Amino acid sequence: MDHFLYKDGALHAEDVSLAQIAAQVGTPFYVYSSATLTRHFKLFNEALEGLPHLVCFAMKSNSNQAVIKLLGDLGAGMDVVSGGEYARAKAAGIPGERIVFSGVGKTRAEMRMVLEGGVRQFNVESEPEMEALSAVASELGVEAPITIRINPDVDAKTHEKISTGKYDDKFGIPISRAREVYAMAAKLPGLKVIGIDVHIGSQLTELAPFELAYNKVVELTHQLRADGHTIERLDLGGGLGIPYERSNTAPPLPMEYGALIKKCVGDLDVEVEIEPGRLISGNAGLLVTEVIYLKNGENRDFLIVDAAMNDLIRPAMYGAHHDIVPVVEPAPGVETSTYDIVGPVCESGDTFAKQRTLPPFKSGDLMAFRSAGAYGAVMSSEYNSRPLIPEVLVQGDQYAVIRARPTFDEMINRDTIPEWL
Repeated sequence: MDHFLYKDGALHAEDVSLAQIAAQVGTPFYVYSSATLTRHFKLFNEALEGLPHLVCFAMKSNSNQAVIKLLGDLGAGMDVVSGGEYARAKAAGIPGERIVFSGVGKTRAEMRMVLEGGVRQFNVESEPEMEALSAVASELGVEAPITIRINPDVDAKTHEKISTGKYDDKFGIPISRAREVYAMAAKLPGLKVIGIDVHIGSQLTELAPFELAYNKVVELTHQLRADGHTIERLDLGGGLGIPYERSNTAPPLPMEYGALIKKCVGDLDVEVEIEPGRLISGNAGLLVTEVIYLKNGENRDFLIVDAAMNDLIRPAMYGAHHDIVPVVEPAPGVETSTYDIVGPVCESGDTFAKQRTLPPFKSGDLMAFRSAGAYGAVMSSEYNSRPLIPEVLVQGDQYAVIRARPTFDEMINRDTIPEWL
């Protein structure tokens, strides 16, 4: 469920007309619903009720300061994967004890920054990283709380570019070597082993891969405790998918996911962390764009819009589907047409949809790409010297621009021409 509905023939974000936002802000733009973000976070929090837990929002899905603060005020922790994301979380008021630092390539500078600023734990990915963290923590005279990310060799049955838990993926320690690596961690100064981390991929649409991975974690927990390690926390990752196509069967609900977690690890006497991103923010956002031209081709018609692959790269990168809807509600029974929806970037890959059946569109009409709140604005760029597009947050009948569109001068002035040119 989201809070983007037609009212009096016009698509609204909560109680604000998207056409009204477009008139003030210009197109294209992202718009997020506070009510949807809030609802989705609470669904996860309620799903784990009865277990000691923390829901950490995966900031890589949407790292706007306003979104982070909204979720943080609800009690969310943050899962960060870079020094920049850590700085964003802290700037939004998230305390260090609610920040988990993940990521396969943490630098010593990032480790120092995070240890000095406060952190809940490091999810360590490799032995070299563990040794580097030990050295940095020892230099600072502190102890770094760690979990070790285990690669359980489980096929998440998702897109190959967002699978993270198979034996040949770059993430984590092979589960076959876990006991050896935990023994190594226990001997290194400056480290405090507190638990296990696992994450098998993103956009999972069934629970079976989670269950397989979590059962492996349960077995490992018993083994590590028998070896003398303290395992008081399990970071079970994120990855639960969203329905990008409304006509498809919906993925499992957070409540079903929570029930599975309780079934698998509920008897272990551990604190549980989960790191949802897409399911919290994905359907909480739209990308709104304007049709520039309707172009009639040899055997297909093109709708050329003012959004492009630099604004929303998922279709070009993953072949991802986003439902597309008109901002003005079509009349019942209106005749449909088939279009390719493309942007103005000079690449054939700048295509959002091919042969999509839609109501008629003409130049100047507004359309909205659904499920654009995750991995949309955060993956955008200024390719073709196109400015980053605004992000807007709606709450009830209020809205605010939470990231402004830069001017051409602001873009250009970030460059520096050396005196010798």
